[in-house]
Amino acid sequence: MENREKIRVKKDQVIAKQKETVRKWYIIMEGSVVQSNSYARILLEKNSIIGFSEVDRYLCNYVANQDTILVAFPFDSSDALRPMISSSEKNKEFLLNAVLRQRQKLLETYAGFHALSRQYHTFVENIYSDYMAYCTKYQLETQAFTRMESFKALEMRHKADNWEINNSASLMQGGYLDEYVGLMKKDDGLCIGAIMEASYQSRRIMQGLIEMVEYLKYEKDVLLAESEYDMFRLYFDMILQAGYKELDVTPLQENMGKLAEVIRKLGIYEEQLVAQRLAEYQNYNFADGPKKPQGAGNDGEEEINLEDGFGYILNYAGIEKEAAEKIKNDVESYRSLPDLLSTDDTTRQLRRRITTAFYDVYTRVCLRVLEEKEEPSPILQMFLNFGFMDMQTAGEENAKLLYSMMGRLQRCCSEHVYTVFAWLKSIYEGKNEPSKNEFDMDYPAYLADMRKNGNLTAEEAKSHLTRQDMKVKYEISNMISSGNRATYGKISTFCPILCSIDLINSVDKMLVTAKKVEESVNKIRNVDYSVFYREILFSDPAKGINSEMIMKEVLPDVILMPNAGTRAMMWQELGGVKKDTSARYLLPIFTVVDIDEMMMEITGRYRWEICRRIQGVRWNDIRERSLTSEYCDYIQFYRKNHDLSVEAKEKLKHALAQGKNNYREVFVKDYQNWLKYESRGSFRLNKVAREILISYCPFPKPIRDDLSANPMYQNSMRRYEIQMTKKAQRLQGVFEKYKKAGGVITKELEDGLEYFYM
Repeated sequence: MENREKIRVKKDQVIAKQKETVRKWYIIMEGSVVQSNSYARILLEKNSIIGFSEVDRYLCNYVANQDTILVAFPFDSSDALRPMISSSEKNKEFLLNAVLRQRQKLLETYAGFHALSRQYHTFVENIYSDYMAYCTKYQLETQAFTRMESFKALEMRHKADNWEINNSASLMQGGYLDEYVGLMKKDDGLCIGAIMEASYQSRRIMQGLIEMVEYLKYEKDVLLAESEYDMFRLYFDMILQAGYKELDVTPLQENMGKLAEVIRKLGIYEEQLVAQRLAEYQNYNFADGPKKPQGAGNDGEEEINLEDGFGYILNYAGIEKEAAEKIKNDVESYRSLPDLLSTDDTTRQLRRRITTAFYDVYTRVCLRVLEEKEEPSPILQMFLNFGFMDMQTAGEENAKLLYSMMGRLQRCCSEHVYTVFAWLKSIYEGKNEPSKNEFDMDYPAYLADMRKNGNLTAEEAKSHLTRQDMKVKYEISNMISSGNRATYGKISTFCPILCSIDLINSVDKMLVTAKKVEESVNKIRNVDYSVFYREILFSDPAKGINSEMIMKEVLPDVILMPNAGTRAMMWQELGGVKKDTSARYLLPIFTVVDIDEMMMEITGRYRWEICRRIQGVRWNDIRERSLTSEYCDYIQFYRKNHDLSVEAKEKLKHALAQGKNNYREVFVKDYQNWLKYESRGSFRLNKVAREILISYCPFPKPIRDDLSANPMYQNSMRRYEIQMTKKAQRLQGVFEKYKKAGGVITKELEDGLEYFYM
């Protein structure tokens, strides 16, 4: 790869992150890089290409395995390959060999995981069947294990067909590679076609590999889980029961040995968990030891079962006996109502008392768990994250399924996705600041208002400003309580305790995981690429840059409210005063509503509100061109707009009536149509609205290219391309001067420049 800039990276340096936009392909000239997605790890050695198996966003993380030298070249479509291959025959031969060898390596990894996922399913089915057979043979009591009801074989969407595997193997191992490369490099079209065919094929293979990884991540708890609600515990308890009856446990121990061996060899469990659970079994004295109750903790925690969960939660919260009885009686009265959705005065007052008691108990439990800094028991986790209090109110089967999910709760969390307790914990640990309240006041402003009204002294206000427990209390009493009610969807009948009436589908299917949220966010980013980008000030006066605005992507934080709800909320557009703080979205942790639809709606509101925040008092002043000012001008004067047909004006009048004359709500509907239909060339907007959205919510280059031939988009798209090219050239010139002055172009600056090429 002559005449290309070389990049040197140190061992363990991150080269590209999963979900980042693919803007370059990196060729490994020396060293090696680990391509990883959870359990799947592929070592990319010399002459491999980073980004080859992705198209729009990286599916994996890429980290230098040792000090490595890379050569990078821009890649946004197959056209980017033409300058590379036309420059020399060596480049053609190099790229063809690289992609074909890399595809074969990926197929080999795919085949290994395909066999592993099939063998895992077969083993689990067989070992459970053996458990049931042994219980019958030995006349032992079988323990309910509802986890097996939802345990299914993997059904893949992205597969590698046998012909693809055989074709690649024959090419690489049959001695035909040189002949094939020799033919493909004779023509640029053939060469690019072969490279891109291998690229798209590899992307599908990688997607299939990720499906298998996700399957193993999701189903691994069947064998071994942190909650101990697993097959390992079933066998352990079965052996104990047989031992108490003085039966021959040798066959049972042989199966337990197989189970332990598979757990060790799978390589999908944390080493500490495996060592701890296996040691517990291997060191157990089966002749004398008492049986450890299911659901008990590892540190001698008292036995807890779901039926006693309500009392356990109230006791943990330190609720006095008389008050606890009142809460229990209210919940029992509520549960016994002939119509839980009634809005009569008696029912409303009952819900109000339950709600007040719920948040009092919630605050006490949350603070105690945070102060003791210990992992809460499964029932406390169910309460803190799902709003579960009472097994009868939630439904016995639902309660058991929720309990079984506790070992897998981490799948609801990621860098930007939080369960409600994980969010409160991040505030307690100082990683995040409390949210604004319903009156748009942040925590310091709230304390100042309390002091002004005489509810706090100056000393108390100063103390509360730095007390993490008071911040958590504020968050629960403001954002959590309000957001919980709002995301539930039916405000007049809201009850914070999880009820079976709201769980209209399997809790496992209704659960909102981090993966579902991130996939939904990425679908929006793939159509409205600039949605989460902000202008951030960069300054380095010593090297010639006094003030330069750089584009930076800031993804929203998504907090999962403890309810089974139907609505999502954009709670606030910034996480703090600074422009580079994440917006805060609220979603219910259980829902049957399409997450993509909810995400599009709240992102439309985010688009509007972030523009208002940035523009300040001039957000609707047409002299200051912006999304909100142009949209307000368009709606305010639509009757006199000659660019709108009579039909378009009638539609807009109807939209305003539906949105109760709220301009933002009209925009949100247009924004949803923009993402869902206009991006595919299916027209839903009028000419004026389309022009505004093209300017402020542009499509990425691949979609622009597809739509640019259409007269409805042609002029606007061309104008937008010219503007972006000018901005890119200007910023490129600034960076060149900066480098000459001794400045270092960081990844953040590089991303800021590449934004204009997206």
